[in-house]
Amino acid sequence: MSVIHHSSVLHITMEQYNNLGQVSNISLRPFGWHSNLKEKFQCVFEGIADAGNRTILNQIYTELYITEGGTAEVNDEHEVRQIETASRKPHRPETAIRCEDIFKPSPGRDKPIRTVMTQGVAGIGKTVLTQKFTLDWAEDKANQDIQFTFPFTFRELNVLKEKKFSLVELVHHFFTETKEICKFEEFQVVFIFDGLDECRLPLDFHNTEILTDDTESTSVDVLLTNLIRGKLLPSARLWITTRPAAANQIPPECVDMMTEVRGFTDPQKEEYFRKRLRDEEQASRIIFHIKTSRSLHIMCHIPVFCWITATVLEDVLKTREGGELPKTLTQMYIHFLVVQLKLKNVRIDGKSEAASVYSGVFTQIFKEESGLYQDKVFCFIHLSVQEFLAALYVHVTFINYGVNLLSQHHSSDSWFELFKNKENFYRSAVDKALHFPNGHLDLFLRFFLGLSLQTNQTLLRGLLKYTESRSKTNHETKSINLFHCLNELNDCSLVGEIQQSMSSGSLSTGNLSPAQWSALVVILLSKSSSLIELDLSNNSLKDEEVNVLCAGLKSPHCKLKILRLRVCNLSERGCEALSLVLSCKSSSLRELDLSNNDLRDEGVKLLATGLKMPHCTLEVLRFVVLFTMHVYNA
Repeated sequence: MSVIHHSSVLHITMEQYNNLGQVSNISLRPFGWHSNLKEKFQCVFEGIADAGNRTILNQIYTELYITEGGTAEVNDEHEVRQIETASRKPHRPETAIRCEDIFKPSPGRDKPIRTVMTQGVAGIGKTVLTQKFTLDWAEDKANQDIQFTFPFTFRELNVLKEKKFSLVELVHHFFTETKEICKFEEFQVVFIFDGLDECRLPLDFHNTEILTDDTESTSVDVLLTNLIRGKLLPSARLWITTRPAAANQIPPECVDMMTEVRGFTDPQKEEYFRKRLRDEEQASRIIFHIKTSRSLHIMCHIPVFCWITATVLEDVLKTREGGELPKTLTQMYIHFLVVQLKLKNVRIDGKSEAASVYSGVFTQIFKEESGLYQDKVFCFIHLSVQEFLAALYVHVTFINYGVNLLSQHHSSDSWFELFKNKENFYRSAVDKALHFPNGHLDLFLRFFLGLSLQTNQTLLRGLLKYTESRSKTNHETKSINLFHCLNELNDCSLVGEIQQSMSSGSLSTGNLSPAQWSALVVILLSKSSSLIELDLSNNSLKDEEVNVLCAGLKSPHCKLKILRLRVCNLSERGCEALSLVLSCKSSSLRELDLSNNDLRDEGVKLLATGLKMPHCTLEVLRFVVLFTMHVYNA
């Protein structure tokens, strides 16, 4: 076989390529292309690169739970709330997709997949997923039918907003090793675009000029829209990642397959901690501790939070042998801040400093972005860190200066008025959080109220300079979040009240307060709950309270078998919520007593719909219609 000269790569055709027989793809790739990609993606940096916290990706990588499906509709709920909502849904058997199979058509799909969109909340592992895909390809472990893989981030592309490139020039700009190649249409190419939610380019899919020549120069946004629409380089494959709120920026007809990263399943959480922590005993203790705290366990669906947790608990176990481990989110994030600031003996005293000043301090709080920026740019490693620091700032500003940043009027109160209005200060935060229908301040509120505890302020005493003399969402979701806030305050009185009445395994009570309703639902959601019989008769139930109760009954962790709701003034909406429980596959309910409720015909029809469902396990249903008793035995 004759030698292929370096310059001949410019003009090689697929026909010639197919005639090369056993010659590997590597011979067609520019010199150093594989090694450069391997060097770039073989390590993940825990913090900023200069801090030297390099971790081998293949050593800690834990397979993420990726499924086909999802929606391009806008979901503007707080992303932590989305994680919590997903954790309450019953598990449905779905086919998981492996990272290397992201372009592989599912059984029964004949059409090849050109464009894949993967969505998931912040910190769920989308970027690491694309890094793993690229690394496996560069190491010749997967997808060897691909000749070139080009990983981009929208954050890097934003910088080129005012410049013009052809597609070939854009590739050359980022990947200088490919400058000998002037056309890509003859090769199998994959473009990865990570972080659509960070895109600041005007992606107009309706009015953009059509471009088909990959050597013709235009603006970056025109390049991208034509590439995504398939007008430009139609043979290329595209993988786009995004947070849910930005998924609708690309028309559905331009996406061949929508996938969703669900984060870690419970077994994957354990696998991560055992890989991250080499000490088996330490890993087991941390896993056990996480399981005892519902809020921590839910957050650990997010890989970044698993890393934060491992960082904190590993340090606490080493430095405070026998000490109590953080149980709440507020405690966890305070300890995380302490761990980072121990790296440098820096005291934060409220002075305004640029983020770059603390680049050596917040090595894991801020993530340094490198690439085309002339100046260093930092971003928070996860939105939860940003919300914690925001809550900390509001809290310290009030304690030190008497200024309530949550109020429209930021006037400073006198020392006497400050303590007189302290209760109003916290109440204003609760009111403001409840005002947002999509839970945008839910996590902020948990941190904010958690910081009001003196024990948490003591943890921060060495770091913060306190003034010595002034040390789509509905009602049930808001109630549960307020209960989480009580948990951050280490207030277990509500659960105690409910559990004291449940000592016999059943609960019979009069009118429950809204707070007690929230506590009851949290108990129903708990894996450790042993409640099998619940009597809430003689409560005048509002629709919101029935919805709260049904949210717990649909949980796969709920073990309740007998529910009595006699004389509860149930409405048709209440019957509709109960019907959904009856049809739920995860429901354990066997007996339901609705005696002495005027359900009316519509209510009975709704219940009948639930009874007809194949997953209904109810054996006995009691109710009254027109003052006539009916007993149905399955």
